[in-house]
Amino acid sequence: MQRAADFISIVMPALNEERHIEAAIASIRPDGAPFDYEILVLDGGSTDDTASIVNRLAANDPRIRLVQNAKRTQAAAVNLSARIADPRSHVLLRADCHAHYPPGFAQICLDAFRTRGCASVVVPMLTLGKSCMQTAIAVAQNSRLGNGGSSHRIAGTSGYVDHGHHALFDRDIYLAVGGYDEDMPANEDAELDRRLTESGHRIWLCGDATIEYFPRADLASLARQYFAYGWGRASTSLRHRMPPKLRQMMPVAAFAGCVLSLMLAFIDGRFALLAAAYVLLCIGWGGALAVRARQACPLLAGPAAITMHMSWAIGFLSRLLRGAGKQVQRASGPSGICNT
Repeated sequence: MQRAADFISIVMPALNEERHIEAAIASIRPDGAPFDYEILVLDGGSTDDTASIVNRLAANDPRIRLVQNAKRTQAAAVNLSARIADPRSHVLLRADCHAHYPPGFAQICLDAFRTRGCASVVVPMLTLGKSCMQTAIAVAQNSRLGNGGSSHRIAGTSGYVDHGHHALFDRDIYLAVGGYDEDMPANEDAELDRRLTESGHRIWLCGDATIEYFPRADLASLARQYFAYGWGRASTSLRHRMPPKLRQMMPVAAFAGCVLSLMLAFIDGRFALLAAAYVLLCIGWGGALAVRARQACPLLAGPAAITMHMSWAIGFLSRLLRGAGKQVQRASGPSGICNT
């Protein structure tokens, strides 16, 4: 049963976010809203000026509090905040340092939570860039080639969903289902959503609360991020015995097709044309997006999409292979001889 919330806890995991955190806090603050709030910044051991910036803001506003997150991960940060938040709070609002929030964001999410009979409110996400490469990465992530048509990547869409970009939780339900799995390096949000829906709870995608998100700014960090995404998605699939969706398997198909075509090229060089066709498709897609935007930077969306696809697929397959290896070890027993 939902309760009227007159106090919410805004929780913000942070790690080396000196470039973003002050603007993120300014945009998420629900000043003027008809409820009170606190902002918990869970710092995972920043080595830059993140902590000093938060302490400076906290000195002028006691509702802002810096909390050390010894486990460092986002999952651990949100779990910690759920335990230590003000006892008046029955609602957690998760915020990202790399995001900019529209005016009235907290109120919009809270209204949706009150009226939709849900345990969680998720929101659409639009990625934006500042540098040329970051802009290209953002364009790739916003396009169907990069997101596969995921519902929370489409602004203005509302409805009950099985997953989305996390925003607001019923604190009691979050704790009752165990919160985030802290063993998940990524995809902890989708894994939690699975447990929520299996427990009979509903998730509402609030299309009126689209956030702006600033993605990775170079291909190397993008590759690491998407490797973790693929690894996490495979972990969720293995844990809950749920097959990936077709759009989630497309990067795996692209990776497998490219590897196979390059291997077969040693027999007949024409097979390499298959991998070349995939690369040209992505490059051409980026070119089309650049023409549509009348900007040059989206030309790099093709390499960004290729990086996302290949890294996600490698992470996904690596996790599946590791899971299969553990099953073989359990079946063979300590001596390495198959049990009967």
